[in-house]
Amino acid sequence: MTMHLISVIGNSPGVGKSTLCRAVADWLRSIGASVDHFEESDILTRPSFRPVADEFAGGASAVRPETLVACTRAYVTESLGAGKDRLVTDALLPFIPSLVAWGHDEATLVHVVDELTRAVKPAQVTVVYVHDDPDTALRRAVDREGAAWEDWYVARLAGSPGTRAVHDLTSAAAHLRSEADLTRRLLARTPWRLLTVDVGDLDAQEAFAHTRRHLAGFVHLQEQRSRTVPEAVRDQPARECR
Repeated sequence: MTMHLISVIGNSPGVGKSTLCRAVADWLRSIGASVDHFEESDILTRPSFRPVADEFAGGASAVRPETLVACTRAYVTESLGAGKDRLVTDALLPFIPSLVAWGHDEATLVHVVDELTRAVKPAQVTVVYVHDDPDTALRRAVDREGAAWEDWYVARLAGSPGTRAVHDLTSAAAHLRSEADLTRRLLARTPWRLLTVDVGDLDAQEAFAHTRRHLAGFVHLQEQRSRTVPEAVRDQPARECR
């Protein structure tokens, strides 16, 4: 069995990453794949990632990179044992925003990503990188979540060692641009496929259709059912996922 891990990541809050991730998981199930959908919040509840939860529970404000690598290896091994052939993960791989916020430099991130490429074997990996202008995406997130979210997001970045320069949405957007450049450099080192989905001019349905069209050849599955839009996308206002 060839396992395929599809990691959906975004360059900014408000780009529709989680909605697209759910849609991809629903589509793969609809065409007969054995799918594990690893949602962003699952990292603190999945058995394979228990060491991450334990480190946070012990009072740590960050997780050791080697813990992330070991947990990722355990997750792939566990999924293989469970007979899963498609893993669809929301913000799981390669953990760059967290590692940057925790203060790790690029040399450390290079090492971590190299270790992750070994940890996920024998799974084939495609990274779906959902991208939009950070200023636009952050304003969209504020419109959706409210002013309290803006205060929380800026304070979270400002309170982390690697992102202390952030003090408002403008500086947050500048940080996200720099982080996007770093992400591309790091992903270029890997053997993973990279599918960039620029969502600035796309609504949720269009972003999913674009992603599905490109993934179809990667995952080696033929659609056997009607090409309907999954509920995860259909029920979302287009404004939220452009």
